[in-house]
Amino acid sequence: MVDILLGLQWGDEGKGKIVDVLAPNYKVVARFQGGPNAGHTLEFDGIKHVLHQIPSGVFRKDCDNIIGNGVVLDPVIFKKEIDSLTEKFKMDLSQNLIISTKASIIIPTHRLLDAAQEKAKGVNKIGSTLKGIGPTYTDKVGRHGLRVGDILSPTFKEKYNKLVAKHKQQLSFLEFEIEGLEETEKVFFEACEFLKTFKITETEYTVNKHLEDGEKVLAEGAQGSLLDIDFGSYPFVTSSSTTASGVCAGLGVAPGKIGEVYGIFKAYCTRVGSGPFPTELEDATGELMRKEGNEFGATTGRPRRCGWLDIPALKYTVMLNGVTQLVMMKADVLNIFKELEVCVAYKLADGTVTEQMPFDICDEKVTPIYETVKGWDCSLEGITDFDKLPQELKDYVKYIEDKVGVSITYVSTSPDRTATIKR
Repeated sequence: MVDILLGLQWGDEGKGKIVDVLAPNYKVVARFQGGPNAGHTLEFDGIKHVLHQIPSGVFRKDCDNIIGNGVVLDPVIFKKEIDSLTEKFKMDLSQNLIISTKASIIIPTHRLLDAAQEKAKGVNKIGSTLKGIGPTYTDKVGRHGLRVGDILSPTFKEKYNKLVAKHKQQLSFLEFEIEGLEETEKVFFEACEFLKTFKITETEYTVNKHLEDGEKVLAEGAQGSLLDIDFGSYPFVTSSSTTASGVCAGLGVAPGKIGEVYGIFKAYCTRVGSGPFPTELEDATGELMRKEGNEFGATTGRPRRCGWLDIPALKYTVMLNGVTQLVMMKADVLNIFKELEVCVAYKLADGTVTEQMPFDICDEKVTPIYETVKGWDCSLEGITDFDKLPQELKDYVKYIEDKVGVSITYVSTSPDRTATIKR
């Protein structure tokens, strides 16, 4: 079976850590969507590392890692990631990292288009990471993009130049000046040659062969469900399907092969970039939460917006993904609070109270309706048994379970891989 692990909020939930924790139970960890904006942070043995495109199972020696067809891959960032892993951990990933021929390639002008389009939006900018991900997905859907398999073709340069010519026309229309492209292209083609040293194949066959052999596969999502291109807070979303439905298209597996769905959420909420955030705290409490949780983007370094847990949003993404198990991250960040606020419904501008996500949430004035629960106001350091957690934290877990209707099976109490309590 293919089990799925994905984020239920606006990304940055701590998915990388949990993939690393669960990986020993799986033969394969596979990324099914997203690009290099996905900063999955792992911390163990006193060492912190951030992965952007490479699956988080790479730190487990017996685990095969697949970059699926639904991913958009930047060869330059890929090479930097591999070089960093080799330098830090003396890892050789040539044998257990496999890349889909059908994964889309981010080329240098995609980044320029990303910057130009964001600049053109002015005050309505989305808050893109400017990694070229959106324009790459646009080219994929428009049927004129490049894919990893193309770099093996003798006509790759010809295909590349044709796409660049198209991009230059778009950049000219947006009145965006092109600088340093020649040097950037040199680095890009060197990275493509490096990419060729890895196993590039039709990974849909690889994944399904593992399943036929009775081996378990863990599908790893990037970003979060509230950033899904269809169901997120559009247009302040990413350009791919971040929900469980994206696994079938992003890896080439049938719906009937899906097993467990692990939904990851923080004990509070964060968001990077623009867009609606009903429970955002733009005050001293939000700043305190940000400092305590070290809430700065793993890829961009941007301060994350912080706020209380949003139950209607969580119930929404649990429903969309068919979540079977919940994983609560960063419970330790709330150690400092004697009381916690939890959003249980929204009040709309016309006075209507609802527990559903409004279609026009980006335009609608949404006021959260809160319930207050007790905090635990103490350290969780050294606790490895759920029963030994403070009663207030156990009550908080039960409170969320009752509201959402799904069991919380893991609770994370610090960034280290060992600080993950299984119930």
